Amino acid sequence: MFQFLVKKIINSFFVLFGVIAIVFFLFFVILPADPARLTMGQRSDAKSLANIRKELYLDKPLPLQFALYLNDLSPFSIYEHSDENEVKYNYRTLFLVSDSKALVIKAPYLRRSYQSKQEVNSLLLDAFPGTFILASLSILIATFFGILLGTIAAVKQNTWLDTGAIFTSILGISAPSFFAGILMAYVFGFLLKDYTGLSIISPMWDYQPYEKPHFIAKSLILPVLTLSIRPLAIIVQITRSSMLDVLHQDYIRTAIAKGLSKRTMLWKHALRNALNPVITSISGWFAELLAGSFFIEYIFGWKGIGKVTVDALNKFDFPVVMGSVLFTALLFIIINIVVDVLYSIIDPRIKS
Repeated sequence: MFQFLVKKIINSFFVLFGVIAIVFFLFFVILPADPARLTMGQRSDAKSLANIRKELYLDKPLPLQFALYLNDLSPFSIYEHSDENEVKYNYRTLFLVSDSKALVIKAPYLRRSYQSKQEVNSLLLDAFPGTFILASLSILIATFFGILLGTIAAVKQNTWLDTGAIFTSILGISAPSFFAGILMAYVFGFLLKDYTGLSIISPMWDYQPYEKPHFIAKSLILPVLTLSIRPLAIIVQITRSSMLDVLHQDYIRTAIAKGLSKRTMLWKHALRNALNPVITSISGWFAELLAGSFFIEYIFGWKGIGKVTVDALNKFDFPVVMGSVLFTALLFIIINIVVDVLYSIIDPRIKS
């Protein structure tokens, strides 16, 4: 298991490096906008632009810019040792490598927003709890009902329950998130607002949990239900398909012939062996929801990674967008490693 984890972590570093290289190439080579002018805004002069370009390393060759960007992202970095840099990068010195430079340890530095001048780390960490709450509740609902309905559909194959589950899941898969979000917001947050008491806008950050917990709970309903539609529909389909494959295996028929109760066979043996593709789907969707449900957060005014990223795109705030993409990639990598470990626990046939 240890060797397996080490191998996965090493491979993950190569994946993350590839993502960093692509992101840097897209934003600093392909896109025509000048980061220095975006930072200065409308009021800019030649001297100020030159200072900003120097601060952002834009006056250096592109390969060196990339190396400096990697240095900022790395937890172990080499910087000019000064009080100013210590405050800027919030690092702890390990040892001096020369008279003026030191090897330091720190959190990855994603630089500063062009618009607000805040550190991107702080912006993303401030928005992450909102996304985490939304994603966690959505995937819990989708997982519970998806596995339940998929199992029922497999056991009751070719009955009205099976047909109904398949039809409903196809509708859920076919509905784009932005369309479902607008529809849910309009019907339940506008037309039926007097009956549901729900609001289209969900400004959770305007209230402390201990002040108005009832309001926060109500504000979660529409975005959570909207977000859970597509993953639930897909989990139903995958669970049904996987369960049908398992139920036709020889060892299941043998277990039934030996007198094992149908309930024990179904929940203890069949479902457990059918969960691998389901877990893959759940992990993928959870990572995607954690990455920021852009349309849903934007439609419902929910402060999360998605809304912060969309706002940054509208303002050409490249550091925030780049930080969001890298944060997303890291989440996918971590969740994939966790899922690979879970595979070996849930299914003993898998050996790491």
